[in-house]
Amino acid sequence: MADSQDFRDNRDQIIVPLDAPTLEEAIALVDQIPAVRFWKVGLELFVSTGATILAELKARQKRIFLDLKFHDIPNTMAGACRAAGRYGVDLLTVHATAGKEALVAANVAAQEGAAAAGNPPPKVIAVTVLTSISPRALAFELKMPLELPDFALQMALLAQDSGLSGVVCSPQEAAHLRQVCGDRFLLVCPGVRPIWASANDQRRVMTPAEALRAGASYLVIGRPITVAPDPAEAFARICQEVAEVTG
Repeated sequence: MADSQDFRDNRDQIIVPLDAPTLEEAIALVDQIPAVRFWKVGLELFVSTGATILAELKARQKRIFLDLKFHDIPNTMAGACRAAGRYGVDLLTVHATAGKEALVAANVAAQEGAAAAGNPPPKVIAVTVLTSISPRALAFELKMPLELPDFALQMALLAQDSGLSGVVCSPQEAAHLRQVCGDRFLLVCPGVRPIWASANDQRRVMTPAEALRAGASYLVIGRPITVAPDPAEAFARICQEVAEVTG
């Protein structure tokens, strides 16, 4: 599991994607659900606003998952992660398929960037397989000979061997990865949907309770909260589901 000091209560285990196209809409959503402590900033919002949205979240004492999924040659990965480390974010993503040299360089550079800015180092985590990728797509479109769970495990082991803090994985792979990679390795799981919510474009999903029991450290839950008629009520409802598992 994630380190216990990461969690003041169950709200800290739920990461909500800040999927808004503009700074104004993003801030409005953050202020609409003040109970959310951990927000994910992805490609669309970061490209739209740059680091301004990160500063706004920091000003509100929010934790930040900067989900830019860097995937490039080692030198470029290192430069990007060094710059990201200066922002004071908590989690930072790269793609495991970039390879060990790039993963090591990215992780070291992120720590260097944070130290230069006087920030705590971000936890660099690797994407194993995107949750929109089905076993059929992996086999027939990407021509991967391994079964999807085996490929996800190999990417997790590569990330761990490269010194990364954890991975992004489907909750369906969480139990096996937890067993193999140990209790200290972070498993950040998108593809989590309450039973009362639509799966949308996610292919490999579990409920919050199922994902936590499987070994997830953090749950990434977006549209069931952000497009709900009452986002604050939906977030509270999911927090209650999490509390019933974590005690």
